[in-house]
Amino acid sequence: MSSNLDPAVSARLKRSPDGLVPAIAQQYDTGEVLMLGWMDDEALHRTLTTGRCTYWSRSRQEYWVKGDTSGHVQHVKSVALDCDADTVLVKVDQVGAACHTGARTCFDADVLPVSASAADPASE
Repeated sequence: MSSNLDPAVSARLKRSPDGLVPAIAQQYDTGEVLMLGWMDDEALHRTLTTGRCTYWSRSRQEYWVKGDTSGHVQHVKSVALDCDADTVLVKVDQVGAACHTGARTCFDADVLPVSASAADPASE
């Protein structure tokens, strides 16, 4: 699929074998990590040019704009590549739930226990 993504940005991206990069959505003002989605060049282009997060659905094999069906919109505030250009960080203003389960974030329902020594390296 061709894309209108800036060729200089496209050339920098390090994609998975299926042509995707992980995209982390983070609440811009609190730093809360909301969700992880996947983007190809076209999804990233749409995100950068529309101000709404567009992802590639690996299960449905189609683009989806966050909030088009749920109303839980992500308004893009900034987009950055990590140092290896293999992950995108999208800072958003999240309206409603970010998770498909209806939770504010995808990362608050199954918190795993961390041992006291791992959580406090100074105790070693």
